[in-house]
Amino acid sequence: MKSIYQSIMKFSGILSLFGIPTCSYQTPLASPMGGSDARQELAERVHAKPELAVLFVGNSYSFGVPRAFSKLATAEGQQVRVGHSTYGGWTLKRHAGNDSTLKKIREGRWDVVVLQEQSEIPAMSARECAARMFPPLRQLVTEVRNHGGVPVLYQTWGRRDGDPHVLHDDFAGMNRRLRGGYLAAARNAGGIVVVPVGDAWEREILAGHRNELFMPDGSHPTQRASDLNASVFYETFFTK
Repeated sequence: MKSIYQSIMKFSGILSLFGIPTCSYQTPLASPMGGSDARQELAERVHAKPELAVLFVGNSYSFGVPRAFSKLATAEGQQVRVGHSTYGGWTLKRHAGNDSTLKKIREGRWDVVVLQEQSEIPAMSARECAARMFPPLRQLVTEVRNHGGVPVLYQTWGRRDGDPHVLHDDFAGMNRRLRGGYLAAARNAGGIVVVPVGDAWEREILAGHRNELFMPDGSHPTQRASDLNASVFYETFFTK
């Protein structure tokens, strides 16, 4: 039995060299929709509520989004109640072990809970992303569902110059890895909706608006970018 396990781990190591996900041994959560579309679950929840209650859980990439989303929704005639548990630099693992975040999830009567991972983790290798992100995400998704909410993932964007820890990286490369990491995490968490904010950034950058989106640090969003982020959430919740 031990030799079989060692062979599996050796094979997993070989696959990881080629960027092939190797963490399927982490059992995914079952979908509460019985295999039906997660977007249907989200749409049904949104349309059933005269006032949609949304909690944002994340870090500094989420700081400006709750206010911008609430402002946009109100301007469009939608009633929303918005809350947040956001701390600079925090990971989902830290949120999953934080009493304040868990208390908000458990007691806030949220319809939708937005979960955002630290900006680099979903862009790591498939194996490292799975090890760092999947377990706390599954824990938080379970908490959200146990308390009546619909969990969604907030797909963030690549840094202006890419991940500083990756040789010759750039925005496009990091953004591509983030997209893959978030989609893999969503599948492992039971097939939840991914809000594709990073894709909207990519379209804006291809249209020549790079300098309007990034703060001088090449990482955090300007107010224009926060408004863009909010518009993606609004479109995902109310128009799809």
